[in-house]
Amino acid sequence: MTGTISVVMIFSIPIIAIITSHFQKQTQMKQSMLKDQLELEKLKHENFLLETEKMRLELDQMNLTSKKDEPRLL
Repeated sequence: MTGTISVVMIFSIPIIAIITSHFQKQTQMKQSMLKDQLELEKLKHENFLLETEKMRLELDQMNLTSKKDEPRLL
């Protein structure tokens, strides 16, 4: 009986270490993935702002062009 308990104790320590190491690696991978997702969202937001500004400038240019083309009534 004591031998069985000793064997279980001896083999349970490495198994627990392996499981703990696995969970730590999983947590690190999730952290890395979240960091990458955050960076991607920042880039998407920056891209959205740039596109919005570009469209605004194009619209302003179109308005200026259309005002130049309109005949003036005096």
